[in-house]
Amino acid sequence: MSLLAVQGVSLAFGGVKALTDVTITVEPGTVTSVIGPNGAGKTSLYNVISGFYRPQQGGVRFDGADITGVKPNRRAALGMARTFQNIALFRGLTVLDNIKLGAHHTLSTGLLAAAWYAGRAAREEAELRREIEERILDLLHLADWRDAPVSALSYGLQKRVELARALAMKPRLLMLDEPVAGMNREEKEDMSRYILDVREEWDVTVLLIEHDIGMVMDLSDQIHVLNFGQRLASGTPAEVAADPAVIEAYLGEAR
Repeated sequence: MSLLAVQGVSLAFGGVKALTDVTITVEPGTVTSVIGPNGAGKTSLYNVISGFYRPQQGGVRFDGADITGVKPNRRAALGMARTFQNIALFRGLTVLDNIKLGAHHTLSTGLLAAAWYAGRAAREEAELRREIEERILDLLHLADWRDAPVSALSYGLQKRVELARALAMKPRLLMLDEPVAGMNREEKEDMSRYILDVREEWDVTVLLIEHDIGMVMDLSDQIHVLNFGQRLASGTPAEVAADPAVIEAYLGEAR
């Protein structure tokens, strides 16, 4: 069974069709990429998957269950986490505090106990901090910056903190929206390695939107290509790279 199945999804804003009858699947344990020209509908598709948009037609299934009408916070609780094109961190907070925010939905402490910060609330907080420091900060090489304000970090490090915050949600499906946009070559290589490490060490399935075709071809098990809101092609990296329609619509532009 596919972990994620988008089935015949159509989405329109007034007379503008953002997606038309889009069907894609994401298999467990894979890195699956969605590529296409600017305006192809990639982010709209992500917004449908994560629950920010509800399609006029079609639906979304996660681990076999229909989640088309499920709110974004409930999807997070089911095991879906997402990063965004533009950095969406709290710049006045530290690296550690930003990452801890990602785990909010995993905590069981009630409002009263959290307000007093005693007993179970304190124990949960200590356990969360220990898990972040031992699993996430070490994995992404962020330990040296854990107490630094996010505003003091370089762009590349801030993108890494976004990934760390998504991991704190303990996702089964990690949705990355242009994770290496604006990075230099070394930062891109580091991020690619972290994505593969996350998949292997956390047993996380990755869904990736990215314009860096070299990175997409290196990391992906499966690729879906969108163009003008429709699925143009799907297949392995080799199959997609050799598809004449994909070359004409997208890959040819990058050469």
